[in-house]
Amino acid sequence: MRTPRHLPAALVALLTLAAATACADGGPRGTLPGHGSAGTWFVQSLTTGGKTVTAPPVARVHLPPSASDQATGNYGCNGFTAQVAYESPSAITVKPGSTTAMACENTEFETAFAKLFTGRLTVDRQANALTLKTADGSSIALSAEPPAPDAPLTTTAWTVTSLADGQSAASVPAGAAGKAVFTIAPDGSASGSLGCNRFSAEAAVRGHELSFGPLTSTRMACEGPAGELERKLTVLFAASPLTWSVRGGSLTLTAPDGTGLTATAGSAAE
Repeated sequence: MRTPRHLPAALVALLTLAAATACADGGPRGTLPGHGSAGTWFVQSLTTGGKTVTAPPVARVHLPPSASDQATGNYGCNGFTAQVAYESPSAITVKPGSTTAMACENTEFETAFAKLFTGRLTVDRQANALTLKTADGSSIALSAEPPAPDAPLTTTAWTVTSLADGQSAASVPAGAAGKAVFTIAPDGSASGSLGCNRFSAEAAVRGHELSFGPLTSTRMACEGPAGELERKLTVLFAASPLTWSVRGGSLTLTAPDGTGLTATAGSAAE
């Protein structure tokens, strides 16, 4: 950098420092190269309108290191591009670009993701995790780790962790955590614990529907949290067919009336 001969030494030093800083940044102000959000992120879930929707395994976004490059990703079925402007380490602005036009079976997640991943988003960066929030409080939860492979519906020991009633869900009653466990065998039999009594039943899987036959169980008197959990599971299993869905190590069963459960995968059954 050339400077006039008669500038004071202090001013020359200041100009030299400013030039060095600009070079270290790697480009014009506003692009924030090396932004902490840059990289490939795997979508875990969306939360909007008081409802959380689990992401399909293919949903992801690659945020570029600077605004001169496009973001790319997958909404859950269709791929997309977008232009990202880094306002600060805690805010980005997304302008959607192009998208593929494949016919998709389930468009609920894709539509919601596309709607949220646009405009100004605040950024909450944590170790191996990123949360993008919209102005209305909706959020996109992302992880640096790829999603775990789906556990098999059969041969897996499923531990009931929460119960659903329509749009709301709650953990199993206090004092009953870890007590309701069931396994569906490849031969079509189901067995386990309802929370207090052990049970067995015939089970049938047809596509994404799971049906339980009449339950045969032991006859211990069950009170308190374990008894409450057992009564709810007995009613739920009788409401077959149930719609089932596995995402990673999590199983969701939903009855026609909206009640259901979420269970976590344990070790494979012997």
